[in-house]
This record gives sequence, C-alpha cells and structure tokens, in this order.
Amino acid sequence: MTDTALLHHRAEGPTTAPPLLLGPSLGTSLALWDAVAPELSTTHRVVRWDLPGHGGSPAGLIGPGATVADLAALVLALADALGIDRFSYAGVSLGGAVGLHLAVHHPERVERLAVLCSSAHFGGAQPWRERAALVRREGTGPVAETAPTRWFTPGFTVPALVEDNRRADPEAYAACCEALAAYDIRDALPTITAPTLLVAGREDTATPPPHLREIADAVPGASLTELAGAAHLAPAERPGAVLAALRGHFDGEPGQGIAVRRAVLGDAHVDRAQASTDAFTARFQDFISRYAWGEIWTDPTLSRRERSVITLTALVAHGHLDELAMHTRAARRNGLTPEEIAAVLMQTAVYCGVPAANAAFAVARRTLDEEPPS
Repeated sequence: MTDTALLHHRAEGPTTAPPLLLGPSLGTSLALWDAVAPELSTTHRVVRWDLPGHGGSPAGLIGPGATVADLAALVLALADALGIDRFSYAGVSLGGAVGLHLAVHHPERVERLAVLCSSAHFGGAQPWRERAALVRREGTGPVAETAPTRWFTPGFTVPALVEDNRRADPEAYAACCEALAAYDIRDALPTITAPTLLVAGREDTATPPPHLREIADAVPGASLTELAGAAHLAPAERPGAVLAALRGHFDGEPGQGIAVRRAVLGDAHVDRAQASTDAFTARFQDFISRYAWGEIWTDPTLSRRERSVITLTALVAHGHLDELAMHTRAARRNGLTPEEIAAVLMQTAVYCGVPAANAAFAVARRTLDEEPPS
C-alpha cells in the first residue's frame, strides 16, 4: 500500500472470506505474524498492519502524546479503505490494546476478538514515559539490545523482529510508548460484547498471565488459554499453539472439535498433542480437530459407542496398534464394557484375520489393565 495516510499492511486470503485483522506488538512489524497468518488466510481475509514508524508505515501518522484511541482510529481508517465494515481482530501487546479499545468503543465493528500477551493497563505511566525519553535521546538501539529478554524465553530469538525494533522510527516509537503510558481500559471491560479469547504466555514477563486473567474475569463470557514455553511474542515463539487457539476461536463453531476430542480421548492426550504442536504439525493438528472431531465425530447419525466399535475394527484391520490403545481407552469413555470390546475384537478375528486379532487382544488387554476409564 503506498497511500501515506494509511497504515502499511498486507492482505492475504480470499477477498470474499470473513475479514480478520492482526495487530503487532510495539517494536515489531507485521512479520510477527509470518508463521501464523498464511494458515489463517485459508479461511479468512487476513489483514495485518504495521504500527506508525514500524515496518512500512509512515512515522508521521502519530505524534507526541498519542493514545491507543489514535491507533484504533488508524486501524478503522484502514478497514474503511479496504471496504471492510465488520471484522474479527487479534492483536499482540499494544496491538491487543487496540483490539480492546475497538471492542469497547466500536462494538459494531468487531465480530470476535482475541487478545494475546497484552493487558488492560501496562504497569503505570512512568516506565513508558522514561522509555519514550530514552528513545528520543538515544534512538531505538538500547531497547533493541534488551528486546530478546523481554520478548522470548531464554535461548530463543527471532533476529528479524529484533532488527525491526532497531529500525523503528524513534519519534513514532516514543509516541507509541506514550500511548501505552496513558492506557487503562479496566473499567470498561465489562461492556465488551464480542466473543473474546485471551492468550497468555506462561513465561511472559512483560504482560504475565495475571494481566490476561484480569481481562478474562472482567469481559463477559471470555476464555483464557495459557501457552507453555511462550513469552511475550507468542505468535513467533509458539506459532502452532497460537494458530490452534485462534482457529478454535475464529472458525465456525469455536472449539467444537477440540471439545469432542477431549471428551473422547481425554484431556491428558489432547494437552500432550497441543503442547507438541509446532509449525510443521500445526496444520495437521488443526485438520484433525476440525474434520475428524468437529465434523465426523459430531455427526448425530451414529452414536459415539457405535463410532468406537467402527474405529476399533478399522484400526485392527490396518494394524494401527498405537492408535488401537488410544481408542480402547476412548471406547471405555464412550460406554463400551471390556466384554463388548472383546466381542468387537472377536468379530475382527473373522473378518480381519486371527493374527491381527491376536495382536489387538494383547494391546487391548494391556491398555485396560493399565488405565481404567476416567
């Protein structure tokens, strides 16, 4: 976008898809969303934007004494220019604060809201005024040097984002600091009507989980997800987990697939699967939750008991013994008795072969002995 009156932005996904705006953290650019936005754009018209003086946005869009309301107005101007009336929104830190402001003051524009690693207030005005003064005096170099310790868990960094911080315009960066200094939206949180998701990084020292919990407790019906192994820039450090959380919140029937998956396989299994999700496996995990669990297992044509019988048979037929152990436990949760499971395996001996059934009986027996149904 070349219009100097607008925030620099990047649009991805079908123009006919539901719009989703993504906001950045102070000191970063729209590159913060590089590992998440392309996947979100398979179901949404994703528009990610740069703060003034960051990335490709002109520094002159804000000046001294700027407020979060000023930034929110720039976001609305961008949406208007793109012909977007109502949109969903996700933002990190300062970008999350913009989302909260929009949800409070422009509820007619915000369909759904996700606030990541952010706060309804940012620890008082004085530290931000001091940072603004430092940057105006010495440039962004000093804050870029310390950015990795504020943004990431020990041993992890994204050099390109640190370089974004170093290249940010000092005056615009300082104005954003002043916006954070003046920001406190706590009293207005109960007025938010958009379905709201809060995402906290458990290792975040800039906006620790209690900041997100405070918002979740105040916004009617809001939910909170805490991500292990994530600090302040969760979309860069744990993109798979962030993608799964945002997909569950913004897609179709939020969380339906995950809820059924948990009910059938148990919380411990799903928690392990989500904790191990990374950029390589994120799309597959999302596919499982949305398609296998959100569409097939929720189809009321067959009961969950019947689906367990079918699943056990198919796993025996193909020799998927690891999955067979998991679904033996699932069958117990779905109400099958050990005797009924044994009867299913006897049936497989006839149609899948005695050796297959023999191996299946060994796995099922061990599974039933080791882990009673929860």
